Amino acid sequence: MAAVQAKAIGREVLRSITPGQQVVKIIYDELVALLGQSRATLQFSNIPPTIIMAVGLHGCGKTTFVGKLGKYLKGQGRSPLLVAADIYRPAAVTQLQTIGRQLGLTVFFEQNQEPVTLCSNSIQYARKHGFDTVIFDTAGRLHIDKPMMEELIRIKEKTTPHEILFVADGMTGQDAVRAAKEFQEHLNFDGIVLTKLDGDARGGAALSIKAITNKPIKFVGVGEKFDALEPFYPDRMASRILGMGDVISLVEKAELAVDREKAERLEKKLRKSEFTLEDFFDQLQQIKKMGPLDQIMGLIPGMNASPLRNIKIDEQALVKVEAIINSMTVEERRRPHLLNGSRKLRIARGSGTTVQDVNRLLNQFNQMQKMIRKLSKGGMRGFKGGGFLF
Repeated sequence: MAAVQAKAIGREVLRSITPGQQVVKIIYDELVALLGQSRATLQFSNIPPTIIMAVGLHGCGKTTFVGKLGKYLKGQGRSPLLVAADIYRPAAVTQLQTIGRQLGLTVFFEQNQEPVTLCSNSIQYARKHGFDTVIFDTAGRLHIDKPMMEELIRIKEKTTPHEILFVADGMTGQDAVRAAKEFQEHLNFDGIVLTKLDGDARGGAALSIKAITNKPIKFVGVGEKFDALEPFYPDRMASRILGMGDVISLVEKAELAVDREKAERLEKKLRKSEFTLEDFFDQLQQIKKMGPLDQIMGLIPGMNASPLRNIKIDEQALVKVEAIINSMTVEERRRPHLLNGSRKLRIARGSGTTVQDVNRLLNQFNQMQKMIRKLSKGGMRGFKGGGFLF
């Protein structure tokens, strides 16, 4: 606060912005400086395998993070081996093995083996079978205790990991900060991972943990899906903490979701006012790929200060729309004017909805077509280059 006050007092306000906006900009700059000016990346060994050790308290999302990180690294062209080293928590090994099967990743585990030896043996296994990255899922506890720390220290001494990542629940506040301080004193970890930053968690814990440990934040978990792991960008987190949204993340999600060829075809059809229910369905599918709608809305600048922030988005309404369109024939999707009473009844029964629901969708679609015709006459500049219609 002292730094913000020193920069704000006596500064000339630009004519184009208000004093309040200038103060927000000063706070934003300070937050970016506190969180780290640039993205911190994982350090990989020149001689494989790179060893990554995930540590943290019980319930912080560590095992799920190990799976997410494995998927992320696999997507980067690496060959990760997950190691189930949490032999104390019931079903922890089974959980990681299930995650491994879902993601197509190998999970290393040895029955009746203590964690230090298990981790050491996993490195030999990785070398023998060509894995270039080994990720330890170590045991967590409900609270920090001496035996827990001693075991983690022994694993560190035996395996000399290239990266030790402290995993913290982004919603636990000061508990996460206290745990980070303890882990830092005993293990001198290399980076921080914040989980559960979807929903209402804005990331204040990021600021506190970074300040107390002076270690970089490397990843954030932003959802339950295994692809909901993102590299940490200080400027984006600063925007999130201030409720300014995160346009860059929003655009990146859209780029990953959009099928460019479909987008170009859609643009041509829009210019000719040929938008069909089939196109509408494709748009819904691409939006779903971006993640939960309330999470997407949270990335929009100003949304946290808008009256719209309290609106609950009914994801089930989209499911109902999909079911209705799926119950139509290809010809009906392309030529909805064919839908008479008997066809609507068949579609309603097939989708588990009512004829009123079908009529409501058709009315909304007709309104959308009218809007498209107006935009088409105006040159369709809003849709140039493809992408989402709405």
